[in-house]
Amino acid sequence: MAVPGPGLNFHEFELDDRLLRDIARLGWISPTLVQEKAIPFLLEGKDVLIRARTGSGKTAAFAIPIIQNVLRYKTETAVRETTVIVMAPSQDLCHQIAKVFASLTYSCGPVIRVADLSSKEDKATHRHMLGERPDIVVSTPGRLRSVLVDGTLNVRESLRCVTIDEADLMFTFGFKKDLKDVLRHFPPVHQSVLCSATLEEDVLKMKQMVLRSPVILKLEEPQLAIGTQLTHYQIEAEEVDKAAILYTVLKLKLIQGKCIIFVKSVDRCYRLKLFLEQFGIRSCILNSELPIKIRCHTVNQFNQGVYDTIIASDELMAENPALVKKKSDKKPSTKQLLQQTEAESSVSRGIDFQCVSCVVNFDFPSDLNSYIHRAGRTARGKNNGSVLSFVGIDELESKRNVEEFLQTLSSDAEFTMKEFNFNFDEVEAFRYRAKDAWRAITKICIREARIKELKTEMFNSEKLKSFFEENPRDLMTLRHDRPLHTVHVQDHLGDVPEYLVPAALKPMVDVMNAKRKKTFTQRYIAAKKRSKIDNPLLVDGIDYTKKKW
Repeated sequence: MAVPGPGLNFHEFELDDRLLRDIARLGWISPTLVQEKAIPFLLEGKDVLIRARTGSGKTAAFAIPIIQNVLRYKTETAVRETTVIVMAPSQDLCHQIAKVFASLTYSCGPVIRVADLSSKEDKATHRHMLGERPDIVVSTPGRLRSVLVDGTLNVRESLRCVTIDEADLMFTFGFKKDLKDVLRHFPPVHQSVLCSATLEEDVLKMKQMVLRSPVILKLEEPQLAIGTQLTHYQIEAEEVDKAAILYTVLKLKLIQGKCIIFVKSVDRCYRLKLFLEQFGIRSCILNSELPIKIRCHTVNQFNQGVYDTIIASDELMAENPALVKKKSDKKPSTKQLLQQTEAESSVSRGIDFQCVSCVVNFDFPSDLNSYIHRAGRTARGKNNGSVLSFVGIDELESKRNVEEFLQTLSSDAEFTMKEFNFNFDEVEAFRYRAKDAWRAITKICIREARIKELKTEMFNSEKLKSFFEENPRDLMTLRHDRPLHTVHVQDHLGDVPEYLVPAALKPMVDVMNAKRKKTFTQRYIAAKKRSKIDNPLLVDGIDYTKKKW
């Protein structure tokens, strides 16, 4: 087996041509560090414990050798059987992993079949999926346990590889008992792989349960990108000022590219969305209340550039990960189940957001791990990124803990987060507008917004499911950043008059206005050509005298 060196390509792993074709189609040229180190061992069938930071390419590191080995099994036997099981702690992660497998097996056609059991389908649906004998099954431990116990899936003779992704979250999400039960249905000899961002006590316990004489890849790479690749900014501000600053930097395009804004609760998601909505700033929401299909579709559209701003709640895992740990193997209470469901949707872990330019901590994370994983959504691979954190008085201690960690990471005892230069004197009018808009959002508005969004997205998820399956192109028209309209929106707030713009930013804003004016003129001329109406101020039924430039 040829092991690639620095700067070499995937073809030097001696992979199947179909797999190489799909890797090239995805635009992957050379392996990341974790892929370079892990793939040779996994191709040889060794048990491996992979510890690598978020965004390092762990999913592809185990998916590529799994597909290569399955293709090799196919040359040995014509019998179709399930040979690979991949487990992850949440539905979102399972869907994401299944999507990676689908992308990497595109050229294989029906030769390799992948089944995702994580969705809340009925038993008949799972029975039908497994009746086709998929080669690779992706699932949460709980869902996998149910199909193994009732005999819908039997892998005692066929299983060759088991992979557990985000292993450090398995026990946190209460899957310890499920994992033990699942392992009883596996053959005594098979390849096992654990992937984790940390090597905490839970991972070491799981290592003893699952692995046999493993290769341990504890890669010598920082938990976050360092140096100029990832820049950390902070600004000390209280509640209303946070909103004013965020409104200003988004409206004046001081944050360029795709942005994820983290808040600490679902209520805060909707408060912030309603606030931005009053100024014509569109955003979409990602939280535990929304259907799983909608959450995945939201992330996919964000990755494809349909919209640029996501507001994400990261409430439970940010506040106290211990809240979702099972204290015993007894049946959890309703409250514990609710907490577990919310924790599973935490988007600071695992979800693959692509090409994120900036992460904004609107609410500063209360623990170091949450900061690491939030910041890990940007500066992934070889891309650059930045983190902007708003820090209140009661969050200063948490900020100091993060800075101490960053000092260790950068080997610089003097390292501190950069001050985000923001002069309120120059944008006092923005602040005045923001205070009124923030006060206008009441608890009733937030509750109505949550209900409205949930009803709409549940309808989109269930009622239109079959339609979108038959018409996949129409799925692109389904957006998740529509206005909620539970707060009165004044149209003039969506515009920024020239007198409000600070002198230093006027050249940039003038360029933006010139582009907008050009676009408006082009639209008018095109509409005039199509129209049969003689009135030059009324085209296609639109009175252009009332339009704003």
